[in-house]
Amino acid sequence: MSETGAEGTIVATVAAPTDAETEGLQKGVLSFFDSIVMAVAGSAPAYSIAATTAAIVAAVGLASPASLLYCGIPMMGIAVAYHHLNRVESNSGAAYAWVGRVLHPVLGFLSGWALVVSATIFMVAGSLPAGSVTLSLFSNSAANNLTLVTIVGAVWFLVMVFLVMRGVRITARAQWIMSGIEVVLLAVFAILGVIHASTHTHVNFSWSWLGFSQFNGFHGFVAGALIAAFYYWGWDVSSNLNEETEESDRSSGLGGIVGVLIVFALFEVYTIVINMDIPSHTIQANSGDILSVLGSRVWSGVGGKLLILAVMLSTIATLETTLIQVTRSLFAMSRERTLPRMFGAVHPTWQTPWISTIVVAAVSLVLFVVSNLVGSVSTVLSDAISAIGLQIAIYYALAALAAVVAFRRHVFASVTNIVLMGLLPLLGAGFMTWIFVESIPSLGFVIDAIGLGAMALGLIPLVYYFAKRSPYYRQRPTLGREPVGHLSEPVPPSDLPA
Repeated sequence: MSETGAEGTIVATVAAPTDAETEGLQKGVLSFFDSIVMAVAGSAPAYSIAATTAAIVAAVGLASPASLLYCGIPMMGIAVAYHHLNRVESNSGAAYAWVGRVLHPVLGFLSGWALVVSATIFMVAGSLPAGSVTLSLFSNSAANNLTLVTIVGAVWFLVMVFLVMRGVRITARAQWIMSGIEVVLLAVFAILGVIHASTHTHVNFSWSWLGFSQFNGFHGFVAGALIAAFYYWGWDVSSNLNEETEESDRSSGLGGIVGVLIVFALFEVYTIVINMDIPSHTIQANSGDILSVLGSRVWSGVGGKLLILAVMLSTIATLETTLIQVTRSLFAMSRERTLPRMFGAVHPTWQTPWISTIVVAAVSLVLFVVSNLVGSVSTVLSDAISAIGLQIAIYYALAALAAVVAFRRHVFASVTNIVLMGLLPLLGAGFMTWIFVESIPSLGFVIDAIGLGAMALGLIPLVYYFAKRSPYYRQRPTLGREPVGHLSEPVPPSDLPA
């Protein structure tokens, strides 16, 4: 249904859920600092540095800090867009809900589906390093035993599933412990790394590492950007938790912004230190263990193990936040009748979408175990992991574009609005669209087919529920009642959509 606003603009409305349906997710149990912790955990700084540094150094060499910088700026634009959209509507579907309200319901569904598919694949991918890194704390030979790695990875995944099902408060406490230790260790070793690199430098730092001069032309810039973009992915989990966060119109979005700033600083410092301290051939020879190598160099003996611990905690923590994103998205989509009702079932005591959690966990666990035991499936899964980037680019670009469209009437109200409501979100939308377009020819036919094919699977529920005239698909785009102001200004209740 829709109604006409005071100024004649069309404001979207959706059929109101019943009381039974609105009793569900715990309201206001997470704080602003919980949102920050979740955003940092979602980006998994230690895991991202350990898993991706070798790839970005191989692609662009000393220009790796520049790649992270030029990707970090548009990513901040997307985070700002999420903040603005959070102020209008707190919805656990996040991009799914906002894009559907502002641009078009079909685009909204595709945004939600892109997150569900990419996050599910990532959980399968993340369980393997969780097992191998844990075992490497005790024995390198055990870390190379595929059976042991599979068992330990599966155990960690199931522990995270249990915590997510038990309640968001318990989940947040676990994140405070895991991500807190991780960030403290990373901060300590960042300082030690800078000190060590200044006296044992392999290559002297140059400000040109943050400029375009180190790139091998436009092709080099593209190669670095495609890799750097996925260092940051995951911070938006704070928005998927907005219904469960106090002062959600402010806390969830700002938590994401602060989270992006924190991981950006960690990514830059570590990339610069690694460039200065470790030769490129050593980086490539230790592509999955580069933080351990750095730790051993700056703190002989215990340093390597401590950074392995940071990677282990980071990997486990991001499994938890990724599971949260999937289950909250499925919950929101089910609530608006774009997916089966069972995904919206909430546990009466724990107040979490427990059936969604069980279904996603079962699918992920089966894929994880089978992919590690059957070589051909493992190859397909590896290609699927590479295709995640296409799906991420889709929903980030659409969400940022939705913010620009929603607040277009207020962009020119002030210089601050021009930057924060217009230029930064538009830069984020444009950058992710460019990433998507550039990724298609660079990834190859098989990876493209998997990435876009997984998106195409979403057409099945889309067409089915569209044909059933789900209220979500009958809504008109929200073109009015946008909040005016800067990041710190609250939205008046009258400005919230019906």
